[in-house]
Amino acid sequence: MPLTLAACATGGRNRVAEGPRIDPQYVAMYSTPVNEPFAIPPVDLRRVDPQWWRQEVAYDGGEKPGTIVIDTPGHHLYLVQAGGTAMRYGVGVGREEALQFKGRATIGRKAEWPTWTPTGNMIRRDPDRYAAYARGLPGGLENPLGARALYLYRGGSDTHFRLHGTTEPYSIGTNVSSGCVRLMNQDIVDLYSRVSTGAQVIVKS
Repeated sequence: MPLTLAACATGGRNRVAEGPRIDPQYVAMYSTPVNEPFAIPPVDLRRVDPQWWRQEVAYDGGEKPGTIVIDTPGHHLYLVQAGGTAMRYGVGVGREEALQFKGRATIGRKAEWPTWTPTGNMIRRDPDRYAAYARGLPGGLENPLGARALYLYRGGSDTHFRLHGTTEPYSIGTNVSSGCVRLMNQDIVDLYSRVSTGAQVIVKS
């Protein structure tokens, strides 16, 4: 999403009004990651409510460490850790209840800069939008899956539900996507590095 900021001219120079100072730790967390084949744009945290920023929180849900718990109504994803804590991420979720995934699954596959291919149902539902990508859209900054994808499986079969990055970081905390769970690219890169194939996922809605 292009970043457009209103500026005011003072003495012949453009200046953007500054808001409250943001902790440098978070500025660094959401800067452009290194060692990526594509330069992920930094996130302007002035446009994202702090409740959606990645942070370690107290957690007592009872799940084993390594489990991913997604609170769909609350727009948060928790990676359960040892010692009564979890790493919490803000997420965007499906805007249509019928497309939302519920219950348990496992991470059946992981991919960096994944190819995105619309499902047959998506193409039938909106051919003008999706038919051109029936053979897949290669990974990159314009790919709607973003920098990483975690694929949810049940019974050894792909559910077609993913945890993935997004080209629209400012949509986090809203109901916008077609059923999958999106994270800011910096957050899906972090989550991807912390979980392994076979990890348990619980989606609550």
